[in-house]
Amino acid sequence: MFSFAPVQSVLKALRLLTEVNRCSVATVGELHRRTGMPKPTIVRLLETLIEAGYVVRDERMRGYLVTSQVAHLSSGFHGAPMVIEAARPWATALTRQIKWPCAVCLLDYDAVVVRFSTIPDSPISPFHATLGYRLNLGGRALGRAYLAFCPDEEREVLRAAMRASAEPENNSLSDEDVEGMIEQARRRGYTERDPAAEPRNSATIAVPIKLGERVLATFGVTFFRAAAPNPEDKARIIHPLKKAAANIEAQLEALSQSMGVAFQGEK
Repeated sequence: MFSFAPVQSVLKALRLLTEVNRCSVATVGELHRRTGMPKPTIVRLLETLIEAGYVVRDERMRGYLVTSQVAHLSSGFHGAPMVIEAARPWATALTRQIKWPCAVCLLDYDAVVVRFSTIPDSPISPFHATLGYRLNLGGRALGRAYLAFCPDEEREVLRAAMRASAEPENNSLSDEDVEGMIEQARRRGYTERDPAAEPRNSATIAVPIKLGERVLATFGVTFFRAAAPNPEDKARIIHPLKKAAANIEAQLEALSQSMGVAFQGEK
């Protein structure tokens, strides 16, 4: 038995926060469909959560995201929002510097999924939108960056998933192909999209974002092939990309130590 009736506004706010946490980028329309709450109520609650520091509005992506402040609520917070939060300013700054769009991806079984993109900030993006795209581990730079740099035990699990995958980019790779790709990636410190993969007029270079031995996300830049025909041109993308990734990793390490957050990644 409760002493008092539940405070409905608190229940609504907690439900809304839960739904925002489930989305890569939550819009008012999407939250309305998920909760059934009136849109004016959703806006008021979101503004309250922003004031409390649990939610942030991303004007470029036209939606709402949780912040690392939700880690203070409970162990229910997973590391994914913190990775995106840490990467966002560095990715935006990198696109401002080199003009090409960046993407940050998280693992999803036999692929990675684009969870943040700076396409809205790029004047010369090869694509109009990529948020939510699944990129195979076998053929895409952002997927290969995860496969090449994750721990050996995890890679064995991922390889089994790739062999059972319906995607030719995953299931057609032999163990020798994968070993050669990994050796090259670790020697260079980055991965590239399979040149035979469509679209062939663009290319992607990607690196892992790591905390210790764990790969938390992958981070890459996409550009038109004709704009970087030789190693010197690619170097002007690779070096800033690696520097930005190192800054993201340093920020994640500091956040992890200060907040005691265990990064569990996406399920």
